[in-house]
Amino acid sequence: MATAQTPAMADLHSGEHGHDQASPGEIAIGVIIGRTSEFFDFFVFAIASVIVFPRLVFPFASELNGTFYSFMVFALAFMARPIGTVIFMTVDRAYGKTAKLISALFLLGTATVALAFLPGYHEIGAAAIWLLALARIAQGLAWGGAWDGMASLLALNAPPSKRGWYAMVPQLGAPLGLIVASALFAYFAGNLSADDFFDWGWRYPFFVAFAINVVALFARLRMVTTEEYASLFETRELQPARISETVAREGQNIMLGAFAPLASFALFHMVTVFPLSWVFLFTRESPVRFLIIEIVAAVFGVGAIVASGIIADRVGRKSLLMGSAIAIAIYSGFAPQLLDAGAFGETIYMVIGFILLGLSFGQSSGAIASNFKQTYRYTASALTSDMAWLFGAGFAPLVALLLATNLGVIASGAYLLSGAFWTLLALWLSGQREAGDMDAGR
Repeated sequence: MATAQTPAMADLHSGEHGHDQASPGEIAIGVIIGRTSEFFDFFVFAIASVIVFPRLVFPFASELNGTFYSFMVFALAFMARPIGTVIFMTVDRAYGKTAKLISALFLLGTATVALAFLPGYHEIGAAAIWLLALARIAQGLAWGGAWDGMASLLALNAPPSKRGWYAMVPQLGAPLGLIVASALFAYFAGNLSADDFFDWGWRYPFFVAFAINVVALFARLRMVTTEEYASLFETRELQPARISETVAREGQNIMLGAFAPLASFALFHMVTVFPLSWVFLFTRESPVRFLIIEIVAAVFGVGAIVASGIIADRVGRKSLLMGSAIAIAIYSGFAPQLLDAGAFGETIYMVIGFILLGLSFGQSSGAIASNFKQTYRYTASALTSDMAWLFGAGFAPLVALLLATNLGVIASGAYLLSGAFWTLLALWLSGQREAGDMDAGR
């Protein structure tokens, strides 16, 4: 069950602020800026994985195989993320959260901007592949350290009638990051010659990512120095526990929490990275036009995330997650073939997909977090997030493209269907576990 509000959080909601306190609006803005910067880095790399890296780093392979190789490198960040959590939780325990965030975001910014200087395979040979992989691993390690727990903790410490609303606030960073990243790539790809774009134009979004990371760093530091954040740390809600002890005590809940959002995390890449790769590889459509379609669809995603907060507060977060998982399962059975139906079909696929994504992803963070004991909640929530991204999203573009190219585009929906199945199973098991705990406590 959710913990009671701390005194500092009670002050936060009552509107009594000292000079070192942040208003709810300031905290929300800080969280959104931080998450937007992370997702911007994420999508800049993702878009480049489709339209740049196969040609720059894997020119010896066909376009299709080069994209497969690029997606393999793409997955490295998700594999490295849990390791980053282990490393930076150690930094957190030894030196505090400020040191953790500064070092993690510095690593993230450095790894991202380094990609702007990446030489191609024709310049340095196979070393280009190793440098790309090294930068991607560094990004994954940094994402593990940049996790601050505010998505789950905002929801848990919000008034009971507003938990869904607070849970959706950090999730807005995903479509916002995609909008900015897609707009930048669309601008440069649409206004430069192909030679200029592949020579230097694609590099500019990575420079922008570094600047956004600097802004995000100060926004997050403003947040972690507030009295509210300090109080949450002192009451152990933000205090890191040892990884081994956390896994031993909360292992089952961590796995349930990792599988609960799998439907939305699988859909995440099925409406962002995968369709871009399909359109780029198997149609004559300009990637610029599809990036514009992504931007429009992402706006619908923003609206759906906001709506998820309102709906969840009326029907419950788990009920919304179960309903959206069923809708995603239905969507998986017909939607992928719309990618072969021209611009109109692609637009329908993307808009419906982003609406479903917003409804599910808006409430996916920390859906099982209330099951964690307070002592382990911070670390367990971080590990849960790592595992959910690894299982649900890390290999989604690669698996979906493999299915689509070998069995037809409709087969890519199988990945979505499996995600929906695991979400429904995890939520059902979580409900059974909670009921058992309640019976045992009588």
